[in-house]
Amino acid sequence: MALTASELAKAVRAGELDPVQVTKDALARIDAADAVVGAFRRVRAEEALAEAQALKDRPDLAELPLAGVPVAVKDVTAVAGEYAEWGSRGGNQELAVADGMIAARLRAAGAVIVGLSRVPELCIWPMSDTPSGIARNPWDPTYVSGGSSGGSAAAVAAGMVPFAHGTDGLGSVRLPAAMCGLVGIKPGYGVVQGEAEGWFGMSEHGSLATTVADAALLLGVLAERPDLAELTAPGNLRVATSTLVPLTRAPVPKELTAAVDLVGTLLDGAGHTVQTANPRYGTAPFAILARWFAGPAEQAEDFDDALLQPRTRTHVRLGRLVRRAGLVREGAKQRWLARAEEFFAEYDVLVTPTLATLPPKARRWHELRWLPNVVPAIRVAPYPGVWNLAGYPAMSVPVGQHSSGLPIGVQLVAAPGGEARLLGVAAQLEALHPWRRTATS
Repeated sequence: MALTASELAKAVRAGELDPVQVTKDALARIDAADAVVGAFRRVRAEEALAEAQALKDRPDLAELPLAGVPVAVKDVTAVAGEYAEWGSRGGNQELAVADGMIAARLRAAGAVIVGLSRVPELCIWPMSDTPSGIARNPWDPTYVSGGSSGGSAAAVAAGMVPFAHGTDGLGSVRLPAAMCGLVGIKPGYGVVQGEAEGWFGMSEHGSLATTVADAALLLGVLAERPDLAELTAPGNLRVATSTLVPLTRAPVPKELTAAVDLVGTLLDGAGHTVQTANPRYGTAPFAILARWFAGPAEQAEDFDDALLQPRTRTHVRLGRLVRRAGLVREGAKQRWLARAEEFFAEYDVLVTPTLATLPPKARRWHELRWLPNVVPAIRVAPYPGVWNLAGYPAMSVPVGQHSSGLPIGVQLVAAPGGEARLLGVAAQLEALHPWRRTATS
């Protein structure tokens, strides 16, 4: 089995592995798999090898937390010598002269950026396809790998890289993590500081990995919080399980709800107090939808409308109407925050499904009109977004497989400041109910 990021970094620090060879191995895996998986918009083969060679001469190599670890970066952030495409042909393609916050922190920690992972246009959709390719699910390439961090998830689940950077505005780390059988964590508001906020403060940088320890390690680097990498036992917690779909109360496939029941049973056996309880979601989903329209419309001001995909042009037009009508309202967010705080006064962790349906099938979704994209997007993703609106930390962990062969993910949520608590609970679940680390393992 391939080494984890934690194991790779430890071996490079000790001089047992050559970072150049580690990078060559990752590039070979990408070359072998990505023609099918479509995880990368751009593979930085020559640049990555040069970075790995330079890393060998760093005097602090033995202290670097990510020494020599190959990583995929979501194609939305500045990387020196590259441009962030955002899945669109309508944006600025000038090469960045310097790293943005994410790339700078990764490089400072010793990681090697092997490529930029595929995203849907403006990160709107939970399926990551562009005119140049489709990010497919390594467990079954006839399904999507999710979105908008779908390329990052596909790269990790296919074993090309041990972990990857993602962003999450309405579940864009957790949805792909669930679809691809990974650990994916979105920290709470402001934990990863330093870059402009997206989607009215809902979007956060996070990590996707095959193990809880690796997800925590990467998050600690992104947040400049080494303490987050130190997994600790969470103690005995008050755990709520809920399968109620916010607002619509739509039916959820039994195998997805059964995974929540299984997690409840496992945590009860580990000494936690587990009860069934539903947050009072109220009209929070309407506030989310307003931001889902308005956020991309705000960003699209820097893009050429004529070059946007048809589905995106419609979405942006609606978003501009939402903005002009003043429908992004702080009051709606504050009312939901009050209900979320009320719920977490009674419970320490909430467990829900991550997905409400199986993933959509892989296809060139960007060639379809707006409505055929919106329907599957809304059906699959009702659970994660409310926690972006609240700014609460949340993550997805794998819990077995669906009868289709696809992985099943379960969402864990905690109150602000609860990242370490979530990681501790996830590590307990990993020990109690281990999962296959990649689609090929």
